[in-house]
Amino acid sequence: MTPARRGKPPRHFADLAPGERAEAVTALGEKPFRAKQLATHYFAHLSADAAEMTDLPKATREHLVAGLFPDLLRPVRTLEADAGTTVKTLWSLYDGVKVESVLMRYPGRATLCVSSQAGCGMACPFCATGQQGLTRNLSTAEIVEQVRHAARALQRGEVAGGPGRLTNIVFMGMGEPLANYRTVVDAVRRFVAPAPDGLGLSARNVTVSTVGLVPAIDKLAATGIPVTLALSLHAPDDALRSELVPINTRWTVDEALDAARRYFEATGRRVSIEYALIKDMNDHAWRADLLGQKLTERGRGWVHVNPIPLNPTPGSIWTASDPAVEAEFVARLRAHGIPTTVRDTRGSDIDGACGQLAAEDR
Repeated sequence: MTPARRGKPPRHFADLAPGERAEAVTALGEKPFRAKQLATHYFAHLSADAAEMTDLPKATREHLVAGLFPDLLRPVRTLEADAGTTVKTLWSLYDGVKVESVLMRYPGRATLCVSSQAGCGMACPFCATGQQGLTRNLSTAEIVEQVRHAARALQRGEVAGGPGRLTNIVFMGMGEPLANYRTVVDAVRRFVAPAPDGLGLSARNVTVSTVGLVPAIDKLAATGIPVTLALSLHAPDDALRSELVPINTRWTVDEALDAARRYFEATGRRVSIEYALIKDMNDHAWRADLLGQKLTERGRGWVHVNPIPLNPTPGSIWTASDPAVEAEFVARLRAHGIPTTVRDTRGSDIDGACGQLAAEDR
């Protein structure tokens, strides 16, 4: 078979805002009220299967599903860790491009780490995805479909722990979410809209990560959707951060932190600072002090720091900090009054943890 050209995926029901769905159904020659029935099946029952839409006439549902629910994701491989409670799925998109998502189940909650781009253009040298370069942006529906598949697997008891519910979504998979801004925000709207218009998740349980695209942070704040913002900082000084996070040459540490503070002021949502601890690179005690100073200069109670032991990636010359160094780094931040929690590295043994997603078919 000749692979499809890379470009815009076919239109899907999840690409459509609630007000556009009746129009799309009508364009297919069906009654407008069918749009709400489709939304109920898709967002409330998590189904895009015509055979399950038994409240619609057989011919009608098959016609609508064929026209509005193209297959956008095909699972290529799944890997499990943590006794089956962490599941990484490699997806093949309509054009053969590969992306990954990671489902992590904890007592009382289940979190899906979604991809927003195939590859990433930010070129952070310690991140497997960043070293791939950017292939293309994902569509709204390609993002939503990652979530629907995970939510349905939980609902049907296909994940260790029995039937459950997806509670949290984090845009910490492949890609820089704010570089695919409009699509990501549209996906978030589908997540938080009450059923049957959307999945009915709490905006507070949706986290959007960024390496610090300052104008997009301000734009996100202006949407009025109180998602959690996670700023991937990784260094408090411009000299090192420009090496680790090249976009820093466009927007500096202080500019990124100022934008994060503005986000807090606009939304009331505490910002997370993500900081991958790299041995002998950014884990010095003086850097913890500098970070603590920069954060407290901007006020109290607006930020939380998540140090992340660096997850190994193929060919990397860097490794995680020594435990004693990590403990000192955390202690220094806490001494500045900064709430600090070392991030769980679940999925690292299946290359499913932060910075490890590479969408390799192996």
